[in-house]
Amino acid sequence: MRGFLHTPEKAAGDGLVLTHGAGTNCEASLLVALAEAFCDAGMAVLRCDLPFRQARPHGPPIRGSAERDQSGLRRAVEAMRKIVPERVFLGGHSYGGRQASMLAASEPGLVPTLLLLSYPLHPPKKRDEMRTAHFSALQTPAMFVSGTRDGFGTIEEIREALKLIPARTELLAIEGAGHELMTAKNRGELPTKIATAFLNFLDGGRGDTAASA
Repeated sequence: MRGFLHTPEKAAGDGLVLTHGAGTNCEASLLVALAEAFCDAGMAVLRCDLPFRQARPHGPPIRGSAERDQSGLRRAVEAMRKIVPERVFLGGHSYGGRQASMLAASEPGLVPTLLLLSYPLHPPKKRDEMRTAHFSALQTPAMFVSGTRDGFGTIEEIREALKLIPARTELLAIEGAGHELMTAKNRGELPTKIATAFLNFLDGGRGDTAASA
């Protein structure tokens, strides 16, 4: 596993494994900003490169990468358990979040909660190619964060898809944001907003949340 570990000055004991989308790596500005925000809140964060990115510095995952990438996430979770004394959560942006959710669906109990950023519900303009086959098997509570201008799934489509998941879910809608979530307008407050919403979700809050970030 290759990545960066963020350790808070005042640790609460929990940890988060956070990974990237198909076109970036763990140094994506969104992941760095989120890692810092969670760290400020007392959570250790491991932002890591998926195996496909370790194998090739550029380009999307090659066919057949999913199984290796999920194995990489499992190893990252196991590594994080040796670092923090309490819970370890798993999250990712786009492709990384999809692999995290598929891993959790196949291995219930691996992590207590998921953070799924810009879940790629379907390829842009291909609404008949939904990526929700595993949702009915997902027993892990999951918080979704999606932009209202995301071409990979509208807010309405995400809401409908979440009905397929038997576990507790929440949707944080980011007004005006696309698939990358962070914009010039919201970059100052978005990371803290997401971190705060996720921590509240861990405390048992639920529902559909709108944000004007």
